[in-house]
Amino acid sequence: MSEPNTNAIPSVRQRTQVKTLTSLAMLTAIAYVMMYLSKLLPQVSGFLQLDVKDTVICIGGFVFGPLAAAIISIVVAVVEMFTVSDTGPIGCIMNVLATVSFCCTASFVYKKMHTKRGAVVGLSLAVVVLTAVMVLWNYLITPLYMTGFSRSDIADMLVPIFLPFNLVKGGLNMALILVLYKPVVTALRKAHLVPESQTIPQGGSKVNAGFVLFSLALLATFVTLALVLMGIL
Repeated sequence: MSEPNTNAIPSVRQRTQVKTLTSLAMLTAIAYVMMYLSKLLPQVSGFLQLDVKDTVICIGGFVFGPLAAAIISIVVAVVEMFTVSDTGPIGCIMNVLATVSFCCTASFVYKKMHTKRGAVVGLSLAVVVLTAVMVLWNYLITPLYMTGFSRSDIADMLVPIFLPFNLVKGGLNMALILVLYKPVVTALRKAHLVPESQTIPQGGSKVNAGFVLFSLALLATFVTLALVLMGIL
């Protein structure tokens, strides 16, 4: 009688871990590139930068869970601080707070409700959480690194500037995720970097025309709002 292959299970587990790390590293690199490209966009009110790296990070969270989203968020923010950012550790902290509040909220809800409806609910809640968190933390932290602005000045900017900025930023990333999630995870699946069970939500893989149209309409809406905030329209 032949001996059982006791190395088979560890080998499979190791290959899965390598694929997961490869995917996370790739998503981290893409998120950094998206952050860098976002800096080419005009700033809002002269100091706020719309950033679409959360799209990539949140897709990673949808596939691998909220902890993965948090890890990617921290890594990208730290690398940004040492390479292209001029706001130092405080800017890094604000960056992490914004991305984690959005991506981890959406990923957590999607993990519990692995459907299109779950994605929409999770992302909608994430926009609300992002906006609330950043309005609070902009009030607390922004005066520490924006010289010439008192806390009273920042308080006066919360509703007319910070509130709409974060709503549009969150909404833009939400729309991009709804449009890009399926093609991105399909590519990862074809590359055998993501197991089938982690990428196919309940309800099958059929393309829902109504959902696609909703996602595209949402994207068009928030792109237009972003252009208005940047003063292009």
